[in-house]
Amino acid sequence: MKSWIPLTLSLVLCAAVHAQESCNYPRPPDAPPDGNTATKDQMIAARTDFNRYNGEMNTYLDCLKVKIDAITVADVKGMTDDQKKANDQQRKVKEKLVQQNNAAVDELQANVGRFNEQLKIFKAKQQKS
Repeated sequence: MKSWIPLTLSLVLCAAVHAQESCNYPRPPDAPPDGNTATKDQMIAARTDFNRYNGEMNTYLDCLKVKIDAITVADVKGMTDDQKKANDQQRKVKEKLVQQNNAAVDELQANVGRFNEQLKIFKAKQQKS
């Protein structure tokens, strides 16, 4: 039975690496227009682009989550050296995917935050008019 563990670990690792390639990182939106000078049409176009980006980023994050959840890192107790090596490789792949997820979330929040700041400025300007 123990001879199947390295094979299983290797197959899962290969599947995780291959699956990682299928997650498409979205193109970030252009910088939002300046809320002080933007027209309503410019703000609507920017909102459309940011909504596209948000949706695509959520799809990317969902894809990463599936990949992260598919990788199982086992307790090394009682494993052979080869099994420990394969397990360590899986752990490293999982850590890399988690880092990619965290970086994508940070980027999403920063981009959407910049748009929301300009939208707030735009709305405040509209109320004064």
